[in-house]
Amino acid sequence: MKKSSIQRTPLSIRTWFVIGLLSLSGQIAWGVENAWFNTFVFDTLTPNPRPIAWMVAVSAITATVTTLLIGTLSDRTYTRFGRRRPYILFGYILWGIVTALFPTVSLIRPIGVAVFMVIVADAVMTFFGSTANDASFSAWTTDITDTTNRGRVEGLIQMSVFISFILTTALAGMVIEQFGYFVFFYGLGGFVALTGLIGGLLLRDAPVNEEEKNQQRLPYWREVLNTFSFKIVRNNRVLFLLFVAISINGIAWQVTFPYLLIYIEHFLGYDKGTMGLIMGGVLIITALSTIPLGILVDRIPRRTFILWMAFASAATALIFSFARGIPFLLVAGVLQTVAMAAFGIVSGAWLKDLYPTQQRGQFQGVRMVFWVLLPMVIGPAIGSFLIRSYGIPTLLNGEAGFIPTPVIYYVAAAINLLTLLPLLQIPKHIRLAEVEA
Repeated sequence: MKKSSIQRTPLSIRTWFVIGLLSLSGQIAWGVENAWFNTFVFDTLTPNPRPIAWMVAVSAITATVTTLLIGTLSDRTYTRFGRRRPYILFGYILWGIVTALFPTVSLIRPIGVAVFMVIVADAVMTFFGSTANDASFSAWTTDITDTTNRGRVEGLIQMSVFISFILTTALAGMVIEQFGYFVFFYGLGGFVALTGLIGGLLLRDAPVNEEEKNQQRLPYWREVLNTFSFKIVRNNRVLFLLFVAISINGIAWQVTFPYLLIYIEHFLGYDKGTMGLIMGGVLIITALSTIPLGILVDRIPRRTFILWMAFASAATALIFSFARGIPFLLVAGVLQTVAMAAFGIVSGAWLKDLYPTQQRGQFQGVRMVFWVLLPMVIGPAIGSFLIRSYGIPTLLNGEAGFIPTPVIYYVAAAINLLTLLPLLQIPKHIRLAEVEA
């Protein structure tokens, strides 16, 4: 491979530390929500998969609306404390507190009310999480990077995703079996709040010049609504083709991911401790792969890399569906999560290349429509339908439900192949572009 002649922009050690700390803190909170909120509902309230699908959908809607509104607001914020920093600092602290309090909803009776309150509590947690992480932290990492180092930064962020999975998935199974859900949620919620406090205090916003501060802007609500104008979509075809591809890939992942731990424990038959060891092995290997993947993303054309990763996502989902024994599960799990991580790194870096300078926070909200809202509403609903139609009937704690089967991975593989369609519409010579607002 020819060595790149591009001069790469360095980041300070302090900046790398803050990115790593806040990425880890945020991903721990999201990891708890995405994995253990669902398992908590299944274990303590009802094995019916529909409440999980509802909870995921409401959370996705909350995340999208919050990110759009707060992201736009942070674009227009100029204080002596910084632009993104106040939202990050206070958002992370409140995010951790709400996460710690989540299991108290299991004390509510009757079960129907408890299920409703679980959905409400998840939405509140998501509001603070999206304020701190999706809207503000993501915009900040775009502010302080450029096209020469975003792959590396996305690699570090993806590494934090898998380290958080290790903490919230692999180790959590052992903690839950030993101490119960309450201790687990208290400990992780406290960790999120504390690291958010440290990272928020150390964070420094990118400088904003006077010309940008004095630039004439549309009124707040007009600017929010203008995000979805046909003109922006028409003038930025590459950006929105990428958004569509990201959405399809996310839908495929969400068909299976909310039910992953339930599948491993109840279909494959592994207890939480063994499941933790399996997941730990997969996630450690995947975490170690993210930095090399980030370096590759900065060196290989975005379109070429993402096409290969879209195909790999489909192939590895199919491979995982046949995994049974521990060695096969480890190999299949590593292949699937590495493909997912690589797709996330290249798509995240490419999106940040395309965002308009003055509206990075606002366009995080647009990203959430395709990255979170559509996948997390459509994917779990498909998964729930497949589980209820082709799952194994079960009775847990007196409640009827269904255990997921490999059919969810067959469907996920087929959906992932559709990701290739919008990506192939992007011209081969296109690597970077600018958004016309």
